[in-house]
Amino acid sequence: MSEPFFPKQTWRVWWWPLGLPLLLLIILPLAVLLWRSSPADVAANLVDPMVRQALSLSLRTSAMTVLLVILLGTPLAWLLAQKTLPGKRVIEALLDLPIVLPPSVAGIALLITFGRRGLLGGVLELAGIAIPFTPVAVVLAQLFVSAPLYVKSAEAAFATIDGELTQSAALDGASDWQAMRFVIIPLTGPALLSGLMIAWARALGEFGATIIFAGNLPGRTQTMPLAIYVGFEQNFDLALTLAVILLGLSFLVLLLVRLVFAGRAR
Repeated sequence: MSEPFFPKQTWRVWWWPLGLPLLLLIILPLAVLLWRSSPADVAANLVDPMVRQALSLSLRTSAMTVLLVILLGTPLAWLLAQKTLPGKRVIEALLDLPIVLPPSVAGIALLITFGRRGLLGGVLELAGIAIPFTPVAVVLAQLFVSAPLYVKSAEAAFATIDGELTQSAALDGASDWQAMRFVIIPLTGPALLSGLMIAWARALGEFGATIIFAGNLPGRTQTMPLAIYVGFEQNFDLALTLAVILLGLSFLVLLLVRLVFAGRAR
């Protein structure tokens, strides 16, 4: 095992005092959030219609988002993993934009694309399709901000696959689908699962793009983050309950990701 760059005594003396304030800044508010909302309060507020509707809608729309991420993101990640893909760097930069853009910008971009007066809104309206302020808009907003997280993880995993493996599978008569199913997916499964869980957590917590593109309609487009926003003004206890639920789900997802990678490292 390699020795640390600095002597053991050095990082004990200097690194903890320097790093501890940031660690406390992250941990302390989360701990206070859990302290302010007891399990009994969370259980009592779960029967509230707003909490149940927001929780149900968030789980349903994020599940649909995850399915679309798998179906649409996996082929794109495989293409980006090819070193000879023309314009690869430009495509990767474009995919990174939803990660760094303010969510409100994403919401406006989606609205002027799919809204009634947007680029595709008129065509969709002629076909009898209305997307803004519907559950479909919720899914599209979640997909816009979360899919790049999965694609980046999947691309990195696919890039580690030795081309000789897929060539050998092709020589043995395997189709592209069979090579993907029996060779590539088993080898990259942990990384794909980790990327998918991170994307799901991001979709579950999406707020800015959703409120602009889908609105905040109870029982229709009001997800948990939007219900927290409303609860902050109307019923703070309900907002605390939803915040604790989101915190618990997010922590569980991140913990599972760490466990998956730890198991893979072994």
